Amino acid sequence: MRPIGDGSTADTGAQPHQPVPQKLAPGERPPQFVVMSWDGAGETQAQLFTRFRGVAKELKGSMTFFLSGIYTLPERNKTFYKPPRHQPGASAIGYLSDQSVHDTIEQVGLAWGEGHEIGTHFNGHFCGKGGVSEWSPADWDSEIDQAVAMVSQWRTNTGFTDLPALPFDYTKELVGGRTPCLEGQANLLRSERVKRWRYDSSGTGTQIWPAKFAGGLWNLPMQQIPFPGHSFEVISMDYNMMYNQSKTPNGDAAKRSTWQQQARDAFVAGFQRAYTTNRAPYIIGNHFERWNGGIYMDAVADAAHQMAQHDDVRFVSFRQLVDWLEAQDPAVLQKLRKLPVGQKPDGGWAGYLGAA
Repeated sequence: MRPIGDGSTADTGAQPHQPVPQKLAPGERPPQFVVMSWDGAGETQAQLFTRFRGVAKELKGSMTFFLSGIYTLPERNKTFYKPPRHQPGASAIGYLSDQSVHDTIEQVGLAWGEGHEIGTHFNGHFCGKGGVSEWSPADWDSEIDQAVAMVSQWRTNTGFTDLPALPFDYTKELVGGRTPCLEGQANLLRSERVKRWRYDSSGTGTQIWPAKFAGGLWNLPMQQIPFPGHSFEVISMDYNMMYNQSKTPNGDAAKRSTWQQQARDAFVAGFQRAYTTNRAPYIIGNHFERWNGGIYMDAVADAAHQMAQHDDVRFVSFRQLVDWLEAQDPAVLQKLRKLPVGQKPDGGWAGYLGAA
């Protein structure tokens, strides 16, 4: 282990528990990838970070945790954060208690050691007017540098002495993220720091095989999926389901059982549509929140366990998905991208991918 800086992080070598990507054989059916990702990724008294590390073990897979940098920064030192176009220490999300900051840092280290990816959800979560949609590429560079600094200097900023160093160099570990409220992606992609990343998941799209942006990053957007009980599709994210059901995180308790079933069925429906047709990687984005009494946490956990009962299903991080995509024949990926939402390959997989 090689300590870095003040000892908050350390280079411990290659990350453990990483699958070796295999190139598809001619005519081979692609696996069904499922990426479960988490925006914010702070550990509070609800212990949802702990819970879903446990779920991942049950699924025998990995997840991506998009860490909000300020969740490693005590509120007493909040002016360390100088958000673009806002006063020092400003944030649209609350700072965590010292105990939750401590627990979040601990969870991040444990998660990485178990094979999970630590991405970024940036810091202050500024949405709407005056928020990240108005930021310049230079603003994004500053935000990213500060996110890295918070994670890399938690020992100095917190004074905690009872935690081990995070077992990775965050300047190398950080290869992707998701913007607050899925806003500001255009200028984010123009920032210098992001040009060194491998993917971005800040957009919205449909259940098709991913392609790269013009700059070379993989575009891995949130997806529209069926929404049982509704005449429209919904983004595969707990917040969007909650907003369309109750518009408030504390909706009518009498309706929560119905809402939970709808959310679970939506997650499953999105999976089934991909699994039985074009096998596009299925992307889920959630938050460690107990909205409407925690029903969305239960819904996504139940749905994931249903998905795991099927053959050829792999729960992976975004980084692992990118590793697999980049191991494939480009001509094969091009064919996969031609399959629309919900369409099976003509002649079956053996005929469709039998020759590049």
